Amino acid sequence: MPTLTVICSLVAAAILICVIPGPDMLYIIARSTGQGRSVGVISCLGIAAGGLLQTTAVALGLSGLFLLVPLAYEVIKYAGAAYLVYLGLRSILSHEDLLTDSAGSQTGRLKAFAQGTITTLLNPKVAFFYLAFLPQFVDQARGHVPLQLLILGLLFNITGLAVDSSVALLSSGLGLWLKRHTGAARLINRLTGGVLVALGVRLAFTGRQ
Repeated sequence: MPTLTVICSLVAAAILICVIPGPDMLYIIARSTGQGRSVGVISCLGIAAGGLLQTTAVALGLSGLFLLVPLAYEVIKYAGAAYLVYLGLRSILSHEDLLTDSAGSQTGRLKAFAQGTITTLLNPKVAFFYLAFLPQFVDQARGHVPLQLLILGLLFNITGLAVDSSVALLSSGLGLWLKRHTGAARLINRLTGGVLVALGVRLAFTGRQ
């Protein structure tokens, strides 16, 4: 079990990392602005779930396979990029108002959660980040390193969830404001789709470093 000092240090570092705009935050802003608060927050939960799965892979040593098998990294990276581009193009080409989409239905919630989880799992750079970040807070003398990694990963993702959810709430308010303006719904669709496509292209052309 990590000490209180280690926990406080990790949470402080996590806050600093999470408040810096990155791919996850852009994804959440796009989802929240385009589809509202419910989808935004549930997307945050999906991203956190994907992060926990990535953390588990790190604790079990599975993420280290990316270092040993570069092809595995490339396959997952391009699959993730293709998935983001697909979501973006579907948003751009949609003739529906995303703010009135089935976000409130059970199916809509499950879809938002699944998409958030998948986009995180299909981003191998997340696994590399955990591989580099979490071990810095592990104390070998306290034993059971995998358990320490799991606890630290859980704390990091809870902190990230709090930050991301705040961003989702603020972004959804912007989406509702834009909704009151004529023609804004279609523009939101295109902007949301454009951000997702850009994230996919960025992932495809980003190396392991």
